[in-house]
Amino acid sequence: MSIPLQTAICSFGMSGKVFHAPFIHANPNFNLYGVWERSKKTAQQFYPEVKSFDTLEEMLSDQAIELVIINTPNVTHFEYAKKALQAGKHIIVEKPFVINTAEGIELIELAAKQKKKMSVYHNRRFDSDFRLVRKVVQGNWLGETNQVEIRYDRFKEQLSPKLHKETPGPGAGLFYDLGSHLIDQSLQLFGLPQAVFADLTILRPISKVDDYFEVILYYNRKRVILKASNQVREGLPAYVLHGSKGSFIKSRTDIQENDLIAGKAPDSEGWGIEPEDGRGLLHTERNNEIVRELVTPPQGNYIDYFSQFYRAVRFEEALPVTAEEGLDVIRVIEAAIESSRDRRVVAFNSSK
Repeated sequence: MSIPLQTAICSFGMSGKVFHAPFIHANPNFNLYGVWERSKKTAQQFYPEVKSFDTLEEMLSDQAIELVIINTPNVTHFEYAKKALQAGKHIIVEKPFVINTAEGIELIELAAKQKKKMSVYHNRRFDSDFRLVRKVVQGNWLGETNQVEIRYDRFKEQLSPKLHKETPGPGAGLFYDLGSHLIDQSLQLFGLPQAVFADLTILRPISKVDDYFEVILYYNRKRVILKASNQVREGLPAYVLHGSKGSFIKSRTDIQENDLIAGKAPDSEGWGIEPEDGRGLLHTERNNEIVRELVTPPQGNYIDYFSQFYRAVRFEEALPVTAEEGLDVIRVIEAAIESSRDRRVVAFNSSK
């Protein structure tokens, strides 16, 4: 019989309410023990048994809590993660892991010293569309993949009501927000790049932080382009891959976020299964024949992340996302920021 991980969440805004609490609640290996709620006390409306804490210190002093999820604004990740580790808790840190490399290194060393598990919540690895892209690349469906474009576009005429996302400062802007997803996916597919070139800018007059980016990751005989913008009403495919034998095109059609916002439970029937019109287009050569067909993606499911994290804690299995992998994303972010600032290609030192 499994022993549930007693879990606390550092915030019950959209991140806590939509991307964390439903999966903790639906997974029998976890118990949603507590939530840090600074002002509004709403968690018990959804989870009557949950304990509400007024301060982080009060929450971290509760000896029953084993796992703390750091899902607060980016700039607070380092401080709160450090305090949670010092309090003897395992931690999951929302993406982006930290603001800079030095913070990430310090946390990794602290987690090792405390002998606690630490993972970064790169949940988009568990999207249905990316799971299909991973199959395409790892299965060599296109031969040698050499041209890749990954996009995450939106159309936003208004600023986010979350002030920390729109106020200039460390970790703010679209690049830290969505760029971390795209970088992580690229690193999962192709590893660390040899060099980085980036263009980060502001397109909307109302914005004070970057709302557009284009990043080129340089590999030997391969180029990966990562793009996002808040000024795209008619979206293009999220994944476009070309290789020595063919091409693959896929829209961003994972349904989990929309279903979560609509209040659907992640253990409900049909969870994470894309509609038929979300299939990817594969045009390639197979067994010396040209094929052009639609491919159904596998099920997307963020609960797999939490199940794997549980096994890492209880049975010493691999973490779903390591802190080192989260730190690699930050190192690419730093190289891209330097590139955009200096308008030059920045060599990426994979030995750091």
